[in-house]
Amino acid sequence: MPYAPSRIWNPAAYQGGHVSKRYFEGWYYKLVDAPGRRSLALIPGVSFSPDGSARHAFVQLVPSGGTAHYFALPAAEFRANHRPPFDVRVGPSVFSRDGISLDIVDGERSIRGDVRFGGWMPWPVRLLSPGIMGPFRFVPGMETYHGVLSMDHDIEGWLEIDGETISFDGGRGYTEKDWGRSFPSSWIWAQSNTFEAPGTSLMLSVAKIPWMTGAFVGSIAGLLHNGELHRFATYTGAKVRCIETGQNEAHIILGDRREEIEVHLTGCDTLILKAPVLGAMEGHDAESLGGTLDVTLRSVRGGRASVRYRGVGRQAGIEIMNHDDELGRVPCGNRTTVA
Repeated sequence: MPYAPSRIWNPAAYQGGHVSKRYFEGWYYKLVDAPGRRSLALIPGVSFSPDGSARHAFVQLVPSGGTAHYFALPAAEFRANHRPPFDVRVGPSVFSRDGISLDIVDGERSIRGDVRFGGWMPWPVRLLSPGIMGPFRFVPGMETYHGVLSMDHDIEGWLEIDGETISFDGGRGYTEKDWGRSFPSSWIWAQSNTFEAPGTSLMLSVAKIPWMTGAFVGSIAGLLHNGELHRFATYTGAKVRCIETGQNEAHIILGDRREEIEVHLTGCDTLILKAPVLGAMEGHDAESLGGTLDVTLRSVRGGRASVRYRGVGRQAGIEIMNHDDELGRVPCGNRTTVA
């Protein structure tokens, strides 16, 4: 089941236990080459339909440019550890904390190669806040659970996609995951760790969260800069001060009493991915890989704000799925800051 007490403090591990229906789990590996010109995401996972009659493993390829592709394999080809060391296998391909080894082909496309990772920078896992979901991780039966396994890490190696070899020597990597029943009905998600300042990484998410007999709009964002993680989340008291969405763009401000973060999201061509609905990969997700995040972090003192950091994240992953303005629309207006 999605709520697995023995694995709460190990978000990287497979959370599904012996579940066999109405469930999905997927890991999101993003790779960016050293020049910052090319990026791709690889999503290994497993899917069980609502009645358990349809089940399969998958690897989803999301390149910057080109088209996304979904490799489907029998469920028996999926293997994952429940305990350390973290290890996921889909057919002969291996996904772990140390790297990726790929050998997957169907009648349309192929991926082969090996990429090695440096040390991961995970979202902190603490006793009462076991990862990015904070105390919400203890709530059983949520629609979706989320984990950020590494905000930023070095990568080395190469991948051959449809006969084209891409070098990732000196590049940057990011890894997260989702598991549960379905993606939210509406959400905004963005991530980049390709900034001018090395070691800087941003992850942001705003989503409609089913809750008891209703729903609420929840938010999580983390900016890693100079070794410090600036956290903005519903459970830390951060509020959505601004949210505006347009065609492949969004403007969001999250803040609490001490800090606020403002992000302009600008996507590029979107790729259509498969997404879970009650465990079955029958929904869709429009992701732009290669977008731009204009980020400003401010300190707030005495009602006035001063800029602590300003930067532009490139090769960003961006998803804007705000159906019928379910996330609300709070005008941003003009921001007045003290530099």
